[in-house]
Amino acid sequence: MTEQDEPAVIGQRLQQLRRDRGLTQRTLAGEGYTAAYVSTLEAGRVRPSEAALRYLAERLGVTHDELATGRPAHLATGLRLDLTEAQGELATGDRAGAAARFAAVLERAERYGVAELIPPALLGLGECALESGELERAREHFEAAERLLADGPPARRAAAVRGRAVAHLLAGELRYACYLLETAIDRLNAAGLPDPDALLLLYSAVIGPYMDMGAHARAAQAAELALALAPVATDPVLVAGLHRSVARTLIAEGRAAEADASLAKAQELYQHLRLGSDLAKCHWMRGYVLAQDGELGSAERELRTARAMLAAHGAELFTQQVDVELADVLRRRGRRQEAAELLHALLPLGPGRGAVHAAGAHRLLGLVAEEDGDPETAEEHYVNALSLLEQTGAAGDLADLCRLLGDLLRRTGRTEQALDVYRTGLGHRAAPGTTTLGPGPARPPIP
Repeated sequence: MTEQDEPAVIGQRLQQLRRDRGLTQRTLAGEGYTAAYVSTLEAGRVRPSEAALRYLAERLGVTHDELATGRPAHLATGLRLDLTEAQGELATGDRAGAAARFAAVLERAERYGVAELIPPALLGLGECALESGELERAREHFEAAERLLADGPPARRAAAVRGRAVAHLLAGELRYACYLLETAIDRLNAAGLPDPDALLLLYSAVIGPYMDMGAHARAAQAAELALALAPVATDPVLVAGLHRSVARTLIAEGRAAEADASLAKAQELYQHLRLGSDLAKCHWMRGYVLAQDGELGSAERELRTARAMLAAHGAELFTQQVDVELADVLRRRGRRQEAAELLHALLPLGPGRGAVHAAGAHRLLGLVAEEDGDPETAEEHYVNALSLLEQTGAAGDLADLCRLLGDLLRRTGRTEQALDVYRTGLGHRAAPGTTTLGPGPARPPIP
């Protein structure tokens, strides 16, 4: 029994409801009970029977549940509706409105003990915090939801694990993000009767950190497994997310046309579902695809579209990440000053909040400085980028930076230092397509 169901609490509630209605104890008792019995209940000296609760609730014009627990009538239904409204607001870009509604649902669910609605409210608040770049707060919400779901089946924890992993990924903790997702996938597969939607969510989520770590072979395997799950998945949002994530592996394999087609499918689904933030990320990825294919004008248009949409949604951290891609396109189009101004605004990013993209900003500023004939400034930016990336596990980016810094050192006559840097870069490329986490996740036992 909850605290609200204790006799003393029920008695106080009974007395308050009776007085609010201007009834005496004798009038409330009617023909079914005595005034003395009502007085005993209000004093909290005995626990009322179910029959007495139902009788007195009808006399007071409230539901049995409201009298027994204090929950307003239809509370759970109303809270579920509010949750749906909040999820719709988040999907269409009203992050502030969604966060306020999720917080209100959480407060009422906790106050009235509607336990089943607390985890989804926490998950919603975590997603809002991710959108705004409040990574520590996002992790706290996702961890709280995961704790509440700890005794349930692994599939119910998939969204909380995915949220935690994304928060760690955005903070530059790539290996830990992989560990969380791989562990959850293995537990889900080992549990029997796996949930296709939960597996699709996790396999799609792990593609990003694999790609950032340079583990392209493992990313490709995760994409293959996710695609195999798509036909049996029931959530179109997840299928759209899958197409967006798979595009990254196609890009790495040089299959730009197929990547663009996959992103077009995701865009079509997201547009239909009015998921503005994810649609913006599709424009972002399409811009990246076009930039890799040398179509810089089209890439800039896609990236500016993504940036405007994300900024409108209040997705600060994602907007800053798009700025790194946009600055690279601007630099390659010969607009170095414009690129540099955009990048300097990103340097407050760093460890714990966007380290990979802060390193990307320093890398591009180093390239701009080299092109402007300023090797000292270029070297400073490259070194800053390396220090940011060393704790992230972003093997591909680390190797590339070592190449750039080594080339700069060699051109300025520091051959021995250049060799040391080249060796460091080769070390990061020593095991392409792998991580240090052991075997990759197993295939799901689904035909």
